[in-house]
Amino acid sequence: MSPVNQVVTESSGVANPTATALRVTEIFLSLQGETSRVGLPTVFVRLTGCPLRCGYCDTAYAFHGGESLQLDDILQRVAAYGVRHVTLTGGEPLAQKHAPLLLRQLADAGYSVSLETSGALDVAAVDTRIAKILDIKTPGSGECERNLWSNLGHLTPHDEIKFVVCDESDYLWSRDQLQTRRLDTLCPVLFSPVHGRLEPRLLADWIVRDKLPVRMQVQLHKLLWGDTPGY
Repeated sequence: MSPVNQVVTESSGVANPTATALRVTEIFLSLQGETSRVGLPTVFVRLTGCPLRCGYCDTAYAFHGGESLQLDDILQRVAAYGVRHVTLTGGEPLAQKHAPLLLRQLADAGYSVSLETSGALDVAAVDTRIAKILDIKTPGSGECERNLWSNLGHLTPHDEIKFVVCDESDYLWSRDQLQTRRLDTLCPVLFSPVHGRLEPRLLADWIVRDKLPVRMQVQLHKLLWGDTPGY
């Protein structure tokens, strides 16, 4: 594995049985493939479990299994990589009740931290220092009805909203949500094509045609490494 994609597997100490634990699928260093942080070396902490089943999900391997780790152990593994940016992802990180505590401890340690969340679970408990990447589920995901729209009230200008677009119907629905809810006044908005399903150029053409105040993104990590876990 290349130096930019090293996976830590060894334990960094004896866990305190009374400490708070989270179930973790993997902790690895790669390049951030999405959001305004794209291209930055980032440590990813992928928690296990998700209550959603999106039709295009590319991390189904994180639905089950994983390793129970104390928060101190997670922090030590993150520190071992020696980079500033950390992303908590999943699965759905907020499905584990102690995820906000880990986020707060990472921020306390001086990291620049982002949270990738489906938007189906309440983000009210997330520390305001954390950049929340809120994935609003489109009809094509199969989980549109799970969107918790009250989460919009907890967004700040340093957060981001993401729409993963499956087809033109998804695009039109996303455009309607953007305009009727004035989402671009809350924080930056991202439109992303489902990798291998929607031709990126089509999405680009629609955005340009409609002059939408959004940023189009493609998943850099998939262009570089495909769907390999740990990247």
